[in-house]
Amino acid sequence: MLDMVSLNWIAVAVAAVIGMALGALWYSPVLFGNAWLKALGKTEEELSSPGPAMAGGLFASAASAVTMALLIAAAGVTGYAAGAGFGLLCGLGLVATAFLSDSLFCGWGWPLFLIQAGYRVTYLVLMGAVLGGWQ
Repeated sequence: MLDMVSLNWIAVAVAAVIGMALGALWYSPVLFGNAWLKALGKTEEELSSPGPAMAGGLFASAASAVTMALLIAAAGVTGYAAGAGFGLLCGLGLVATAFLSDSLFCGWGWPLFLIQAGYRVTYLVLMGAVLGGWQ
């Protein structure tokens, strides 16, 4: 049975914030923002207001952090490295493969796939490290 009461909710909140912070950096011009826009075939001016997307991103990051915490607890994963490895397994085995299928069927191209899937795999690795190590 999944025991949400015994989760370390501070670690879950930190993991969710890490997901959002990584996204802000990942999609900025400092990292992959310009390449992401090019892969989308859009300019910054063509994007809609970021408010709704940021709210959705916050929800997604929080939901991912809670789910990772539950999975890590159920699997008995302890330690930063083991948590990161578990996050990598989930990221590559579940998330990236789903993105790959969508990308191939929708014709999104490799650059967009690598940027989008890379962000999610990376945030699951970081979330896994926090949640596995901070118990």
